[in-house]
Amino acid sequence: MPSAQVNATRMELTKQKKKLATSKRGHKLLKDKRDELMKQFLDMVKENRALRQKVEQALMRAHGSFTVASALMSSEMMEQSLLYPKQSVELGMKFKNIMSVNVPLYQFQTKSADSGEIYPYGFATTSCELDDAVDALSSVFQDMLKLAQMEKACQLMAEEIEKTRRRVNALEYVVIPDCEAKIKSITMKLDENERNNTIRLMKVKDMMLAQQIEAQRKADEEAMAAFKASNA
Repeated sequence: MPSAQVNATRMELTKQKKKLATSKRGHKLLKDKRDELMKQFLDMVKENRALRQKVEQALMRAHGSFTVASALMSSEMMEQSLLYPKQSVELGMKFKNIMSVNVPLYQFQTKSADSGEIYPYGFATTSCELDDAVDALSSVFQDMLKLAQMEKACQLMAEEIEKTRRRVNALEYVVIPDCEAKIKSITMKLDENERNNTIRLMKVKDMMLAQQIEAQRKADEEAMAAFKASNA
């Protein structure tokens, strides 16, 4: 059944047919978009899982090195060694469009290109485990940034997939069936009106034919009466 009463006119029928054609075309495009989004989303999830494992393992190594360094060095020496960093990092962000989803791309640039600038202390009073920990953190930073970028992209893609899925379902289960029901209802009413008009025309034709027959009969009777009167 249509969601609302519509005027049973040919103009309305044409309007509903155009709406149905547009809805079907949009439904197909949205389904294709949803499928492609799902494909890219699953690929990103796999990559994200592998990258997360890599980052977690690197952080565990860095944590282990820091733990050993903390055991070999006093807390005051550890705090003093890491108190004033020599290297600084600037983060930048731009966007990449993936199936109408603007996913962020993070970039970072260090103040100095010298790899030795990551150590904010002298090597004479610190342990080599602290060097290993700082080097491990410096190495994993790029992967951490990429992981943040990947997880944000997955979140945005998931939201877009859900939004597209709702639109596909709305077209498939609400808009398209409603248009088809309205078209069927209007077509049935127009056919019924056409049949009624045909029946009325046939009745009018029968009435006109009966009137012509009656008029002809009266004319014949008058002619016969005049003929008899002239022969009397």
